[in-house]
Amino acid sequence: MSRRLPRGKWLALLCLVPFALFFTAFQIAPLVWVAVHSLITAEGWGLGNFSKLFASRFYLQAVQHSLEISLYSSVLGLLIALFGSYSLRQIDSRLRDLVMAFANMSSNFAGVPLAFAFIILLGFNGALTLLLKQAGLIEDFNLYSRNGLILLYTYFQIPLGVLLLYPAFDALRQDWQESATLLGANRWQYWRHIALPVLTPALLGTFVILLANALGAYATVYALTTGNFNVLPIRIAALVSGDINLDPNLASALSMLLVGLMALITLTHQWLLRRSYHVAR
Repeated sequence: MSRRLPRGKWLALLCLVPFALFFTAFQIAPLVWVAVHSLITAEGWGLGNFSKLFASRFYLQAVQHSLEISLYSSVLGLLIALFGSYSLRQIDSRLRDLVMAFANMSSNFAGVPLAFAFIILLGFNGALTLLLKQAGLIEDFNLYSRNGLILLYTYFQIPLGVLLLYPAFDALRQDWQESATLLGANRWQYWRHIALPVLTPALLGTFVILLANALGAYATVYALTTGNFNVLPIRIAALVSGDINLDPNLASALSMLLVGLMALITLTHQWLLRRSYHVAR
């Protein structure tokens, strides 16, 4: 005897069709296209593009720079967002709403406007750079170096981190801290054994999103350095646009490397989540 789906489920499936078509056309199909073309070389099909990639110190340097900038900026952004989100829970609601509105606005402040703002403030002749030099707080600062880019990336990571972490603090109940205090636990013990384990899934998820946000950033670093700093998005764009040499197949291989890095990070995130759940139990 065949089972028929209820009418409501059929309607839900029909409503899902436009999303499925959109997702396939703009997510799955481009990824498949890139994966296929990453295997096409001048000699035919093979792994020649990947061999060329891993044999080149130039492209390996791009991978290293991308990972370093993304990791440092994600960790710094996560830590600042963690303390900021916790502090927002302790202040007056009007000020909290104002800060959240500013975080929501500044999370979309990226690309060319952000690079231009940092050049005005922290460039070689930037207003803040000159003030800090006159005060004797810094001797030299290069916004266009790796450390400058880490600072720039951290700036646009913080608002996104706050928006993602702030709701996670709803899981912490005030009576948990009061009970821990009554049982003799100090503030560090409360955070070590109660608060942080509860926040761990949100922290790991936010870190992965920040890392993906930094790894894929292109407009900001291009506008700041005019494409002269060696990171993966810049190299992919250069190979596609043909500024130096046109090689879309090698660009596809670089793109698949970026996808592989994100897949590895995501799998590690899932493994750490399962581990944290087992520890909590």
